Amino acid sequence: MSSKTIILADGSFPEHEIPLGYLKNAERIICCDGSAEQLLKAGMVPDAIVGDLDTLPAGIAERFSDRIYRSKEQETNDLTKAVNWCAGKGYKDIVILGATGKREDHTIGNISLLAEYVKETSVIIVTDTGIFIPFKESSSVSTLPGQQVSVFSVDPGTEITSEGLKYPLKDLRLTNWWVATLNEAVGKNVSLIFTGGPVIVYLKFP
Repeated sequence: MSSKTIILADGSFPEHEIPLGYLKNAERIICCDGSAEQLLKAGMVPDAIVGDLDTLPAGIAERFSDRIYRSKEQETNDLTKAVNWCAGKGYKDIVILGATGKREDHTIGNISLLAEYVKETSVIIVTDTGIFIPFKESSSVSTLPGQQVSVFSVDPGTEITSEGLKYPLKDLRLTNWWVATLNEAVGKNVSLIFTGGPVIVYLKFP
């Protein structure tokens, strides 16, 4: 597993071997605010802590004062602050961990933000059950035969056609998030041809 910039959000700390593998092989780990406490409990140290710091324990703030980047801007969440900070540093190959769990509203918001992040970065969200991959234009994704696949779009005008899915999509308008969910790959590749977008693909771990 190649080294990448990891952003650790303050959701559920990873337990599955795949997200943990990304964390252990990271080139650098950027923590969103309070996630630094979870990282330290796991025996790892953040390279930077980014956010409004409203949930960062005082002891950690003092210990890592040399790598804290506070943003008081209230129009974005801490995850977006961290992504923007990374992009500003030229760290554009990003894996986001800890973006789900704890609160469903945070989970939905974080997943939908991939449609914004992909405009400037190469980014995925890895959870304990699978991977969310955003695409800003028609693309193909590697799969395993029988792998569970769902497709989402935050743009209700998106129309999509697929190749390689058990239940083919043919000029399907993604008017709601459920419309193209719970599908299945039939081979080693799924192609998605779409207008509008971006789209977000979820691949469940085997």
